[in-house]
Amino acid sequence: MPRSSRSARTAGTDRSARRLPAPAALAAATALVAGVAAPAYAAEPAPVAPVVEGRPGFHPDQDFAGSTVAAREGRGTAAPFASLAATQTPGLDVSGYQGNVNWSSASANGAKFAYVKATEGTSYTNPYFAQQYNGSYNAGLIRGAYHFALPNASSGATQANYFVSHGGGWSADGKTLPPALDIEYNPYGATCYGLSQSAMVSWIRDFSDTVHSRTGRYPTIYTTTNWWTQCTGNNGGFGTTNPLWIARYSTSVGTLPNGWSYQTFWQFADSGTFPGDQNYFNGAADRLRALALG
Repeated sequence: MPRSSRSARTAGTDRSARRLPAPAALAAATALVAGVAAPAYAAEPAPVAPVVEGRPGFHPDQDFAGSTVAAREGRGTAAPFASLAATQTPGLDVSGYQGNVNWSSASANGAKFAYVKATEGTSYTNPYFAQQYNGSYNAGLIRGAYHFALPNASSGATQANYFVSHGGGWSADGKTLPPALDIEYNPYGATCYGLSQSAMVSWIRDFSDTVHSRTGRYPTIYTTTNWWTQCTGNNGGFGTTNPLWIARYSTSVGTLPNGWSYQTFWQFADSGTFPGDQNYFNGAADRLRALALG
């Protein structure tokens, strides 16, 4: 089975049965209406023993931006296609799950940018990172790297340093997006990784400040409004420094986390025209290049 399909997941983690078909995925990005309530998240999973990096049960090859979202927040129904209020630039995000990506095809189908998973915790690097990160660049896409956070495994600074040293850097070449932090539902147990809201905010701040110190850019933050509200207390302290990459599989971005008045990126579906997840940059292509330049 090709790696671009996520149907190879084990029972309980299979997302393919719940995906939107391609036309519906396109329609799911048809409105940017702030103020729509986000869907309620699912019940907290039963307590389980913590999973330790590199030990049985650790599955970083199955963790990627949005790997927990549909199961916890679901997918909205498609709406008739309508003109968006602002110009949107299409793109995608991928991880080792997709294997080698046909970037020339993605570019031909209209993709202008890509985020690529680089690392998770302090022990995993995406084995396909070079093909995906360099391949997207060579195909003319503006690309960036992201880190899948495990806040209960080590400090924010420790994971940030591992990330930057293994693909999460940045250069002012106009083709590199700010590094990104993927902070979402815990795929290994308790939603908030056993951290209090204040401890979670401190962890994210530690990661963010370390990335900024290493690269000169504050990281883009990938999250959902529900997770952010539950696990940070809807903290509003990052909106002035960190671009927001919101995940919501619906017809609008809905209510954004506190501190952000708009999203920079919107992951609106987990399947569609491109490999991996479907995204929009909230602006025209020249603004995307401006973000890359810093």
